Amino acid sequence: MRVRAPELQGRRWLNTGGEDLTLAGLRGKIVVLDFWTFCCVNCLHALDELRPVEEEFGDVLVVIGVHSPKFAHEADPAAVEAAVERYGVAHPVLDDPDLRTWDAYAARAWPTLVVIDPAGKVVARMAGEGHGPGLASLVRELMVAHAGELRHGSAAGDPYVAPAEPSTALRFPGKVVALPGGTFLVSDTAHHQIVELEADLVTERRRFGDGARGFGANHFSEPQGLLVLGDGDVLVADTVNHAVRRLHLTDGTVSTVAGTGSQLRERVLPGESATELSSPWDLAYWDGQVVVAMAGPHQLWTLDPDTGVATVLAGTTNEGLRDGGADETFFAQPSGLAVDGDTLWVADSETSALRRVQRGPGSLVTTAAGTGLFDFGHRDGPAAAALLQHPLGVGVLPDGSVAVADTYNGAVRRYDPATDTVSTLAEDLAEPSDVLVDGDTLIVVESAAHRLTRIPIPTGATVDGAAHRVQRARTDLAPGTVELRVAFTPPAGQHLDDRFGDPTQLTVAADPPSLLASGDGTSTGLTRTLTLTGDEGVLSVSVAAASCDDEGGTFAACHRYQQDWGIPVRLLDGAPAELSLDLRAV
Repeated sequence: MRVRAPELQGRRWLNTGGEDLTLAGLRGKIVVLDFWTFCCVNCLHALDELRPVEEEFGDVLVVIGVHSPKFAHEADPAAVEAAVERYGVAHPVLDDPDLRTWDAYAARAWPTLVVIDPAGKVVARMAGEGHGPGLASLVRELMVAHAGELRHGSAAGDPYVAPAEPSTALRFPGKVVALPGGTFLVSDTAHHQIVELEADLVTERRRFGDGARGFGANHFSEPQGLLVLGDGDVLVADTVNHAVRRLHLTDGTVSTVAGTGSQLRERVLPGESATELSSPWDLAYWDGQVVVAMAGPHQLWTLDPDTGVATVLAGTTNEGLRDGGADETFFAQPSGLAVDGDTLWVADSETSALRRVQRGPGSLVTTAAGTGLFDFGHRDGPAAAALLQHPLGVGVLPDGSVAVADTYNGAVRRYDPATDTVSTLAEDLAEPSDVLVDGDTLIVVESAAHRLTRIPIPTGATVDGAAHRVQRARTDLAPGTVELRVAFTPPAGQHLDDRFGDPTQLTVAADPPSLLASGDGTSTGLTRTLTLTGDEGVLSVSVAAASCDDEGGTFAACHRYQQDWGIPVRLLDGAPAELSLDLRAV
């Protein structure tokens, strides 16, 4: 039974020409609500997937972004405005810092798409990414079913006009590296270029890429990480092109080392190789190989820059914080890398954590600071109690301690392995996304200030700020046996193909682990019997399902859908003994 869509409520509207949109005013339109938050790489993937759908059906379709923040920084009005510009979001955006609309639609995951028909009824809900083709198919069906009700043309009173781009030489820069001649190379992310700067960090020597988003020989798309090779060439993590490119500094030409320009949709496990990538974010040379922070599937990969062979080093694709060997570790959007001898340091952004990988059999992964997906803040002291907030960059200081670009705290933090403590080196920075040691100074990429800043390496200060936890409505469940069920419906024209085994996978974990007395682990299937104990905690559920095109037989194209949920739960006698989640692709 279709239900009436709840009204849209939030702090303010962006991209509407000053008009507040209502569902009543959108009657006659097909509406897609995109619940997103700008920290989330899966949300950024969904934005890219929505663009062709908006272009094809713009006459009858209205996409509305509902920005529902996870981190405290993401509730800052200026930060939301900057993110809308940074990621080129052209459709209306409802700023919903108090999660009023999120709760009204019972959203549980970022991203979630909700489809509303021209009569104002909710007709579909899709969690996760990869729904572009299925969404387009559903819109076509709704256009036929509601042909007499459709309203064509602009939805808002004033059409959206992009604001004039501020006149800054850099626009949301991402990462920086030093070149042998004393200059610096920075990824000018929102300009889709790579820029060489003089030692003053301001004077431009050269730009690479013509500034147009694309995958051609002179194009990049939101580049991030950089790595200088021994021959003077530079590898570029060409993030939104899902590729690693080689920039030849001698003549400015660009070639592709790995990636096809399309996002990886298959699950690839440690030791396995793939030709497609998914949001490579940073690069480092460690243990005789190039390591890629593959933010999209929450893994670390290795890359042979000569052959282009890309192989998973560590991470299961499950999003979370779990230490151990390469084939059992969980990462969450790794975004920064730095090397100190046998240790690879990782800024694991979504868990607000600093992780390390030690050389050896299985590449053992441990956590230096950070506790999980839903705890963050600005707190110094013993590393076990210290808190970060969505760090994106990391660098090794001369004394062997580690500087962390603590992005959403606007700070540079320091982790000292000798004392196992965290301190604060600098504050009041604008979304620092990378740090680079240059003698006795640190070069900080202040992404939201569109500049590079040089600061002395200080002895450090101590901060004991507030601790935060993601504020979302808890789900009440009965203690004891609970049935977990995940609904999955393939898009029209696709089906679950079990000729070669069950094409689904379900992983369940808990924080604290004692919450889950039984039912944890990974196995096939979309149902699981859990045993819950204690009072409250967070259930982490990760599901993947593959469906194949109805036509084509053995050689039919197949598609993978995946979503991770972190669900705050409270155990109460008499509460439901069933937890239903929805991974629908229609």
